[in-house]
Amino acid sequence: MITAEIFDIERNSFVDGPGIRTTVFFKGCNLKCKWCHNPESQESASEMMFHGQKCVGCGKCRQICPTPHQCSLCGKCTLYCPSGAREICGEKYTIDEVFSEIIKDKTYYDNSGGGVTFSGGECMLQMHFLLQITMKCKEAGIHTAIDTAGHVPWRIFDFVLPNTDLVLYDVKTMDNELHRKYTGVENTLILENLKKLLKSSVDVWVRVPVIGGVNDNEAEFEKLRDFFKENGYPQKLELLPYHAMGEHKYIALGNEAETFKVPDKETIEKFKNIVLK
Repeated sequence: MITAEIFDIERNSFVDGPGIRTTVFFKGCNLKCKWCHNPESQESASEMMFHGQKCVGCGKCRQICPTPHQCSLCGKCTLYCPSGAREICGEKYTIDEVFSEIIKDKTYYDNSGGGVTFSGGECMLQMHFLLQITMKCKEAGIHTAIDTAGHVPWRIFDFVLPNTDLVLYDVKTMDNELHRKYTGVENTLILENLKKLLKSSVDVWVRVPVIGGVNDNEAEFEKLRDFFKENGYPQKLELLPYHAMGEHKYIALGNEAETFKVPDKETIEKFKNIVLK
């Protein structure tokens, strides 16, 4: 039986494609973006998150833990914690279990032009599950979107695109060295895959996180404009300003969050005009 590690299924989303959508968040990513607002998505295995600000210090988690010196992710502490300070992030789902959540809102998809978006993490890393669930959704007449950073072999795109209506494609930075510094990988494969996508029949929305002190400069978006002029424009361009909403998640995972400057609306609009003019 094919399963996937999922860390969230969010219904009634309006930000991951057209219309009212259900977004399925896969766990595991081959990029390690320093501004990631879902750091719990990066590791492929389940993790324990401890929200210290919620802890009331009752000690029940220690009392009932069967392996106090090495967490086994049994989940007992999450059941007994009265304040919800402990949370296991990540759970294995079957295709039918995920589909049963998706199909609940079929009427909303039909009335709003919405559907389901498979995100992450990097959903393309669990390609066999992704293929099966997109096929099941297409058979049910549900619009399907894949949100990807594109750092995978093109054969995976060949694998899943026949059942995909829309690709939300993340471009972090056009500068290869900056990309390696802030995500851990080069952008060569990502841009090569984007060239192929823009020549395919699938709809493509390019989404660029605008990160203060990293890619918030005119030269960056002039390079993006030149790339589109040479390879074709996507159906839509979204510039997404950095936000620190994921900072508490880093702390809950026992890590240190790195913060960046937040670009203002005028800056975002200026960069968008550079690309689209």
